Amino acid sequence: MKKIIYILIFILTFTGACNEDLLEENPPNVIYAEDLYTDYDGLEAGVNGLYSLMRYEREGLDASTDLITDMTMAGTDIIVANHGGKALSSISRNWASYSTPSTGFYENAFLWLYQIVNAANTIIASVEENSESIDWSGGDLSEEENKNLILSEAKVARAYAYRHLTYNWGDVPLSLEPSSGSSIKTNWERTAVEEVRAQIIADLAFAEPNIPEEGSSSGRITKGAVQHYLAEIYLAMNQADSALYWANQVVNNPTYALITERYGVAMAEDGIAFMDMFKAGNTNREEGNTEALWVFQFEKNKLGGGEYPIMAMHHTSRYRGGDLDLTVTADRGGYGNGRASLTQWALNNFDDANDDRGSHFAIHKYFVLRDAAGNAPYGGADPLPEGMNYGDTIFLDWSEDISTEHNGVEEWPFSRKYDWADSDDPVGNRESWYDQVYLRAADTYLLKAEAEFKLGDAQAAANTINIIRNRSNASDITAADVDIDFILDERARELMVEGPRRYTLLRTGKWAERTIMYNHNGGETINPERDILLPIPQSVLDANLTLEMRQNPNY
Repeated sequence: MKKIIYILIFILTFTGACNEDLLEENPPNVIYAEDLYTDYDGLEAGVNGLYSLMRYEREGLDASTDLITDMTMAGTDIIVANHGGKALSSISRNWASYSTPSTGFYENAFLWLYQIVNAANTIIASVEENSESIDWSGGDLSEEENKNLILSEAKVARAYAYRHLTYNWGDVPLSLEPSSGSSIKTNWERTAVEEVRAQIIADLAFAEPNIPEEGSSSGRITKGAVQHYLAEIYLAMNQADSALYWANQVVNNPTYALITERYGVAMAEDGIAFMDMFKAGNTNREEGNTEALWVFQFEKNKLGGGEYPIMAMHHTSRYRGGDLDLTVTADRGGYGNGRASLTQWALNNFDDANDDRGSHFAIHKYFVLRDAAGNAPYGGADPLPEGMNYGDTIFLDWSEDISTEHNGVEEWPFSRKYDWADSDDPVGNRESWYDQVYLRAADTYLLKAEAEFKLGDAQAAANTINIIRNRSNASDITAADVDIDFILDERARELMVEGPRRYTLLRTGKWAERTIMYNHNGGETINPERDILLPIPQSVLDANLTLEMRQNPNY
């Protein structure tokens, strides 16, 4: 069952056309806009619902697949499918056979994003049409500030959805009005991606002066994140000068300082500053993470706390079977399924042996064999390989790449950015129930470097990149080192398993080239002319009853 959200989001155009159950005249649990959106508290509940929907990105859209892994990370130069796992195990392994208009996961993702669009449109229209009659009192802000903040966060949500839609499908229907009842359309046309992105910029530009630097509350987007996305979209639109302006708003703001010193819950343990911000209890800004621009909030068994956050389970290797059959413990990362593994290239991409980001503190590269006492209270002793003793180290081996002929590998290194498990039951409670960094300022630094390079200033780009590298004890680079591939290599080192790598590669025109080169379990099946865009789901085409909607080329 989908998680309970603060409001039931209203019937969106395509969902309404595709799902007869939602067409009941009075479906249960519906709270209509005219009833809910009459005061500030009701509109706040609506915004909470939007954030709840956006967090689906790291949850299961169809039982055990999540958007960020299956559609935007897997099938890139960094992440390769390893063990099976629904969309991940099929699409990124065989683009030709499984990336089709009938792929159910594409439908789920497409409709989910338009759910966000329609929910945001409903809030925006309620505010713009009924502003004078709404009771805006509440909280610590003035009534005018409350109104602008509600509008801003709704527009951010709409921009968020259209960002995903344009990167994945290109031209998509642009809807700026709520769709329900008699207003449902069956003659949608796809809007040019440039026009949709212009709307994204308009929404973000409206929101930017109204969103607080620290966000309106925990889990809400910060001003820095809005500025970051403005920089990214301007890069996608080949307007590097505007991208540089907005990246500088983040980079030059001391509120969003890079983490350079150890802090927080793990200070007494061996570790590195770079990894402290990913540890449960350290991820939020109020917990000391000055680098965070947006943190997704998850809490087990709490209304709005999430249903199935599965980043850790996807990215943690299966060290519990096959040749490596160790006891599952919380400190080893919990019960991993190893569906999305690092490519051999990603593991070998570190150009400096002193780079903290390539160390065992950041990437799990070995296990120490432990007896029953060492594994307590989680289980018995690790089986001892022949000739080894407890206390010995088993180093993971990635000398043979994951490929079509060699996959389902248990003994594979994995990023520790989601190295979290329920300490009470790391086997039974496999989901990532902790607040997770979604966007951080280091990403903005790398957008800044990309903009500087595109503007012809390779030295400025090198200087910006060196700030990132210095934090992790990697050596400096020079202007001569900088090209778009180096920037992409640096993003891989810094942002491994964090964000939508596919989008970065598409923005720079490098997705097909680099995925074919470095991803050997499916990369060879990519059609560079077709697969840079996903197919419009067939159910969406069929729902457009009175006007034929065009499909993306070669599907």
